[in-house]
Amino acid sequence: MDKIQVDIFALQPSPTTGGGAFALILRELNGNRRLPIIIGAHEAQAIAIELENLKPPRPLTHDLIKSIIEALGATISEIVITELKEGTFYSKIFLETITGTIEVDSRPSDAIAIAVRMGAPIYVDSSIMTEASFEVESEEEEKDPVSKTQPKENEKLSKEEMLKKLTEQLEESIKNENYEIAAKIRDEINKLKSME
Repeated sequence: MDKIQVDIFALQPSPTTGGGAFALILRELNGNRRLPIIIGAHEAQAIAIELENLKPPRPLTHDLIKSIIEALGATISEIVITELKEGTFYSKIFLETITGTIEVDSRPSDAIAIAVRMGAPIYVDSSIMTEASFEVESEEEEKDPVSKTQPKENEKLSKEEMLKKLTEQLEESIKNENYEIAAKIRDEINKLKSME
């Protein structure tokens, strides 16, 4: 199988589907193609909280799977998005065990959520990249995939007051297990802290 390594470029609400779906955009590491995959809100949340280094109060499903794999002495060598049939992507998780390699069928969203937790590389079959990806001319020409604006009520607050308010909102979102909002708030905090 000819495969291409990718990483996660963006995770954003999908404008083309209803029901809270998200577009997970994978970026070709040695090229300029992007592969969008539509995933559910729960899977998007599982990926986002790991990318944002948020720690939920209790382990989520993908954290549990990681713990089981590690407890069994196995590792994930890679995940590969292997097929695209009638608009549905298919993938495999490749587990390395003491008895050899095991291939496990998986939805791409679950495989990627586990891969980001275990530091495993993500690949896409080259025929899928040819069929379903789009090309960008350069990084500079791409818009920020997760653009955010400050609420108007915060415009008159000092930087310290805004940080305090956002930190409170972040803690509340984590407490309520609303990790998607927590990830956005964390981005705003980091952006504010980096401002001179």
